Amino acid sequence: MLENQNVREEPNPMSLSETTRIEAFSDGVFAIAITLLILEIQVPTELPEGTRLWTALLQQGASYISYLAAFATIGIMWINHHRMFNIIRRADSWLLVFNLLLLLGITFIPFPTTLVADYLGTPDASTAMAVYAGNTVVIAIFYNLLWRYAAHNDHLLDPNIDMNAIRAINRGYLFGPLLYSVAFVFAFISVPVSLAIVIGLALFFALPPRNPLTARSLL
Repeated sequence: MLENQNVREEPNPMSLSETTRIEAFSDGVFAIAITLLILEIQVPTELPEGTRLWTALLQQGASYISYLAAFATIGIMWINHHRMFNIIRRADSWLLVFNLLLLLGITFIPFPTTLVADYLGTPDASTAMAVYAGNTVVIAIFYNLLWRYAAHNDHLLDPNIDMNAIRAINRGYLFGPLLYSVAFVFAFISVPVSLAIVIGLALFFALPPRNPLTARSLL
């Protein structure tokens, strides 16, 4: 992969636009998935006698929590997707397939988000949280497949990328499946801890990297 590290070819302007359609399509999918999350939060109507609006709003606390967790998760995944395609400059059929698998996981997020909102605080909360955390594990695996396929086919990458940056990203992407697997396990032990892990990971990995080329990655 990039056998001669001392030679840096100038990128072909035509090749730089090759992934434009992938990014545009992916951005649309991310936008739709993140927009669907708000549909879970309903405006209280026909309040029971003696119930004030603020009470009804507070009763939707589980929906607010699951919405924030899912919004943060999708948002940071979009950021990492954007960072990834700053490095990936060309595409082939397999790259398209791996990107579609990633989007498959992204579009599924609103479903477990609704599960958590509906079952948080009930005996079935662990199952709901396990579905949510399990989905993030699958997405992390798909992210790894996408990146590692590109990284092992260096003609798909920006020719100016440094090999040290590639190695750093490879190391960073190992942690996603492991960390989200911890959240999945905790779903059966403590739902609040599992949810806190998911939210905490999103917040941590959203922090700007010191070096864009060795960006800390979510997945």
